[in-house]
Amino acid sequence: MTTKMGLTRAIALPFFLATVLLAQTAPAIYTTKAKLALSGYDAVSYFKDGKPVAGKPEFSYKWMDATWRFSSAENRDAFEAKPEEYAPQYGGYCAFGTSQGHLVPGDPQAWKVVDDKLYLNYNKDVQKFWLQDIPGNIQKADENYPKLHK
Repeated sequence: MTTKMGLTRAIALPFFLATVLLAQTAPAIYTTKAKLALSGYDAVSYFKDGKPVAGKPEFSYKWMDATWRFSSAENRDAFEAKPEEYAPQYGGYCAFGTSQGHLVPGDPQAWKVVDDKLYLNYNKDVQKFWLQDIPGNIQKADENYPKLHK
């Protein structure tokens, strides 16, 4: 049987370790080792299709020192025209982590669109904490992000 404290620790440990690893070298956009934003998922698909869709190498676009992939030329072109409208908030770092004062990776599968903005969380367990107070967490993250990412 897992206690509530044990579950909290199981969630917190990887979150803490990711924070330590990123503390010194956080780029503007969180990317994979291959410099893929959103782990290769199509940023436009969250808005157009209501879900993450894997991008294809033939529909790529470079922006903010990252490679963004899209599922179609139409989505790539929409992103190219207005990348700030489609790119995840806080550079794709976890919205909850940012609200808590830490930059940790965002998982493209743990996402939510709020007021036409895409937010990612570290994982679906961490996302549960973020979902408890979305407006408050967004407000805190908006205040923290400029200090965290200089």
